[in-house]
Amino acid sequence: MRAPEQEPAQPVGGIAGDSAYSRFYDQVAAAQVADWLPTEPAWIVDLSGGCGRFTQQLLDAGHTVLQATAGPPMGTPTGPGWCPVVTDPRTLSWLADASVDGVLAESRALSQCLATEVTARELCRVLRPGGRLLLVVDSLVTGLARLADLGRWAELADVPSADCVLVPQADGTITRCFSPQELRELLLAAGLELEWVRPRTVLTPASVERAVAQGGPAAYPALLQTESALARQREREAAGRLLVASARRPERR
Repeated sequence: MRAPEQEPAQPVGGIAGDSAYSRFYDQVAAAQVADWLPTEPAWIVDLSGGCGRFTQQLLDAGHTVLQATAGPPMGTPTGPGWCPVVTDPRTLSWLADASVDGVLAESRALSQCLATEVTARELCRVLRPGGRLLLVVDSLVTGLARLADLGRWAELADVPSADCVLVPQADGTITRCFSPQELRELLLAAGLELEWVRPRTVLTPASVERAVAQGGPAAYPALLQTESALARQREREAAGRLLVASARRPERR
């Protein structure tokens, strides 16, 4: 499947880069990563597609970061512990078994690996026992909306019976979208223990934009607190554009 060539490219995740909601989204992502990070210095692989802000956040927290990118990384993170690796982020063959403490797969990285089951097994392989994974994928809500926007009614009607949902993007690539249950089954089948699956954001763009328009930047802390509470309440719900999952390699296998 390929999107029409005349369609303009959309921001990643459909989020405008200069909006109040984009700034809110970035703060939510940073808070979720901060909550997930190990409390002690650790070796972490960053598979977030060269998005330097996550690498910098990991470095600032005192971790050693192997940043895997297909080309030159965006920007140059500062501080000790940065180890850039130019490779295909969809394969981890360059890492030894049980060699890292954590894997961060932000920026929808796993949705861009169409052989997701193979990638998930590789993620489990490279984690040390007790090591943890944080990943973000396109939700089924995103896939359904995208197929509707493209007028792909036959594919849309097939979604309930499909083994997986593959959706064309404006740049000609194809991404995979997940329901919470499908993501859970994927991680369990790879040998991981699931800790939780949540929407990246529960609050709608309209509600965030309205709150910021009324309260200015001072509204962000209250929005973040509300978002955090709602996300925990609505675990495993297929709400929002993106799903976030935290998983762990068992101590014993």
